[in-house]
Amino acid sequence: MTDPPSAPPAWPDRWLSEDPLPSEPFPILANWLTEAFEDGRQPSPHAVALATVDAAGDPAVRMVLVQAIEADAGALVFHSHRDSPKGRELAAHPRASAAFHFSALGRQARVSGPVGHVADVESDAYFATRPVDSQIGAWVSRQSEPLESRAALVAAMERRAAAFGVDLAAPGPSPAIPRPRGWGGFRLRADRIELWHSRPGRVHDRAVWQRTGSGWTSQRLQP
Repeated sequence: MTDPPSAPPAWPDRWLSEDPLPSEPFPILANWLTEAFEDGRQPSPHAVALATVDAAGDPAVRMVLVQAIEADAGALVFHSHRDSPKGRELAAHPRASAAFHFSALGRQARVSGPVGHVADVESDAYFATRPVDSQIGAWVSRQSEPLESRAALVAAMERRAAAFGVDLAAPGPSPAIPRPRGWGGFRLRADRIELWHSRPGRVHDRAVWQRTGSGWTSQRLQP
């Protein structure tokens, strides 16, 4: 007989039953993400639903991967094509809202605030860590634009790979591939974060933090 799995650490959820609420919410979110990865039941727990609006106020939402939770700054970092619809929407109205759903652990987090570009050196460093086929894909994709056929996309990948001296069929050590100028990082600096944890009878625990200067104010919410 195997031992039962150990319970997750208790401290990140003390705010659920104790007052006053913690003064810093982002360390809790960072621990939630770590625990979701360690739990292993949810694929890609760093995937968030990212909502933006365009210049006319029309909303759009899609899934993106968060590469970093910057607990000290209270920010999320993600990367994408800056000339994509989301990039154009963020240029026109540089605010966004993101939602994590750690379904297996009964947790949810909502983060909203202004969005700006990360420094080029940060985008370069992250791009260099991506698999080579993903790097080639970033060069080839005109994200969300019409595509003639799958074959046309594959042919474009092969041409670009050949130009960089990469064999996609048998990738091995390859030359450094530069980051495309239209691809880079975004930083969502939260001015509001809500944390939610499920409870029996739908008497859930919820709390919201609002940024005030260099700190946060907090408030419990009805479920």
